[in-house]
Amino acid sequence: MVLDFEVALAIVIEQAYALRSRRHGSASPALTEQVPLLEAAGRVLAEPIRADRDQPPFDRSTRDGFAVQAAEFASGARLKVIGLVRAGDAWPGAALEPGQAIEIMTGAPMPAGANAVAMLEHVIAHDGDIKSNGSRTLRVGDNIVAQATEARAADIVAAGGSLVGAAEIAEAATCGMLKLIVYSKPSVAIVATGDELVDIEQVPNAHQIRNSNTYGISAMVEAAGGLPLRLPIAEDTLQSIRDRLKQATTSDLLLFSGGVSMGKYDLIEEVLAEFGAEFFFTGVMMQPGKPLVFGRLPRRVSTPGEEEAPERYFFGLPGNPVSTQVTFHCFVEPFLRVMCGEDISGPRFAQATLSEGWAGKLGLTRILPARLSGDVHGSAVKLVSWHGSGDLAANARANCYAVLPADQVQIETGTQIAVLLR
Repeated sequence: MVLDFEVALAIVIEQAYALRSRRHGSASPALTEQVPLLEAAGRVLAEPIRADRDQPPFDRSTRDGFAVQAAEFASGARLKVIGLVRAGDAWPGAALEPGQAIEIMTGAPMPAGANAVAMLEHVIAHDGDIKSNGSRTLRVGDNIVAQATEARAADIVAAGGSLVGAAEIAEAATCGMLKLIVYSKPSVAIVATGDELVDIEQVPNAHQIRNSNTYGISAMVEAAGGLPLRLPIAEDTLQSIRDRLKQATTSDLLLFSGGVSMGKYDLIEEVLAEFGAEFFFTGVMMQPGKPLVFGRLPRRVSTPGEEEAPERYFFGLPGNPVSTQVTFHCFVEPFLRVMCGEDISGPRFAQATLSEGWAGKLGLTRILPARLSGDVHGSAVKLVSWHGSGDLAANARANCYAVLPADQVQIETGTQIAVLLR
C-alpha cells in the first residue's frame, strides 16, 4: 500500500470529489452560508455572481479625446468642437452632426451620432476646431467598448466553485451585491501524537520538544479554507489516541501528526483499524513524507453515551515538521480545497529553472525546501541547505519546494523543474 506519488495524488483527488458529490448531493443548507462581501475573500462561491445589468451599461470611451464620425475624421476634415462630456455625465445635446466633434473623457458615455474616439495625441486643435494629424487611421469602433461587450444582464460573471479574490469581489461590487453565498468551512480536527511533545506555553525538558505541528497545520488549514480544531496532544498509548478520535466525532476531516511510521509506538493505524477504517494507502514514494496514510472512517450510528459519527476521511501525516508541511501541501490542501467547493486537480505547481544542479537516488519523488525568485524574464529555484525533515529553520528560510522526479539521479543546472507553491 505504498504508492507512487502520482498514483496516491490521483486517489486523493478522486476521493475528494466523491465526498463533495455526496455532501452537496444532500442539499444540506449547513453546507453554505451568506457572508458580507469583504468577508467572502478566500472563500468559494456556492452560487454564481450574475450581472445585474449590461457591462458596460452604455457605449464607453476608453480614451481621452474627441467623439467623432470615423470616416469624416479620417478624411482630414476640420471639425468644430461643440462641447465636452465627462465620465459620470451624459451628453445633454442632440446627436452629433456632420462637421462636429465632442470632447470626451475616458469612461464617459458616447454621444449619439459618434462612432469612434480620436485620441488627443492624434489630433491637431486650433481655435475651437480639430482635425487629424495624419499619424493614425481611425476606424468605426476605435477606442470604444460597446454596451454589453463584457457581459449582458443576467450573464454569469463568476461561476460557482470560484475562489473569491479581489477580482471576484470587485465584480460582485459592480453588480451591487452586498453579500455572497459561499460554501461553509469544513471543520478539521488536528491531533499531534508523541510522548516527547509539550504545549508551547510549557518549558520543555531536555528530552522534550514543543508541539509546533498543530500550529503549523492550523495555519495551513485556514489558508486552504478550513476551520481548524486543535485537540490536546495524544500520548503514545492506544487509549489516548482512541480518546482523541472520539473527541473529533463531529469534524469533517481528521488530521493526525506523527504515529504513522513503523516504530513500536506508532499506533495511529491500529486505532483507526479498530474504528473500521478503510485505508487507501499507507505510504507514498516520496521524500520527505513517505509514511503518509490516507483513508476513511465509516459512518457510525450513535450508541448510548456516544454521539453519532458521520463518514470522515483522515490523513496520518508524518511527525517530522517538514514532512508534515510537505505532505499537507501535496495531499491535504487539494483535498480540503475540493471539500470547500473549488474545482482543482491537485496542488499548486509552477515551473522554474534550477539554479544549482542536484544529485540523488532513484525511486523517490523528492520535494525539498527551496527558494523561488524571478522577474519578468523568468523564474529560478534554488534548494535550501537543510538537515532533514525535522529542520524547521530551513523550512522557514524556504518559500516553496523543489520537485525532483523519482526517475532521475542527477539534474543539471538550468533544467526546468516543477515547484510546489505554498
